[in-house]
Amino acid sequence: MLAPFVSIFGRVPVFMALTTAAAGAATSSPSGDALIGAAIAVAGSSIGAAIAVAYTGSAALAAMSERPELFGRAMVIVGLAEGIAIYGLVVAIILISKA
Repeated sequence: MLAPFVSIFGRVPVFMALTTAAAGAATSSPSGDALIGAAIAVAGSSIGAAIAVAYTGSAALAAMSERPELFGRAMVIVGLAEGIAIYGLVVAIILISKA
């Protein structure tokens, strides 16, 4: 699948260095699957947290515009939504440490 890209970019010195470095790293490091999993964990949790903060943040602002005393409760809920990204980061750290 990568053969056309290697044949196209294989003649450019920068890409030659990258492909040889990647080939050397692939043979010496079996942790590629763990790194891909860590990247997916961080990306998925960050996207999920962004969506959650968008919805809870807008609802919190709407509630605080009517009742300003709800500031503390609203920020706790938004903070819980941000915690999703931290959980993904913890999973990524565990995956990288096991690799």
